[in-house]
Amino acid sequence: MVAAEGLLTALERNWTMVDTALEGLDDATLARQPNPQCNSIAWTLWHMNRVLDTFVHTRLRSQPQLWAIEGWHEKYGMNDEPEERGVGWTAEQVSAWNPPQGSAQLGYYEAVKMAAREYISSLTQAQLEESRVILPMREPRTVAAALGQVTWDNIAHGGQIAYLRGFFEGMGWYSV
Repeated sequence: MVAAEGLLTALERNWTMVDTALEGLDDATLARQPNPQCNSIAWTLWHMNRVLDTFVHTRLRSQPQLWAIEGWHEKYGMNDEPEERGVGWTAEQVSAWNPPQGSAQLGYYEAVKMAAREYISSLTQAQLEESRVILPMREPRTVAAALGQVTWDNIAHGGQIAYLRGFFEGMGWYSV
């Protein structure tokens, strides 16, 4: 049994929902904002992946992120700054952001999913219970608590992606 089975179950269900929501979307739909104050599917997917990549690699493993080492930042036309995740962006910055082609968006998503799945499934109970300072929090917390935070974040953004898919294309995509 995997020590982090509950976290993996939640993430896998979320990823299944996101996979289904992204199915068949063209680049224009991915980039579409319902209004200038809202995020697009593309921006939300990018942000969701950047947060998970940051937590799994930088915060929990002290390793370089896939964003930089696999060159995803270049495919997105962005820098490789490890803390650039869209946190604190203004509505104007989000509206001005130009997403890459859908294939790059889906490629980064798949790479982050695979890395997160492999890392989380490898954790022992002792590793989950390890307490340390894990940013952005300044006080010590367990690895399990940090993974709980990033799992919640991932699921919240997955729901946003699914909602936007339904908003733009109708609910016919949803069959789970």
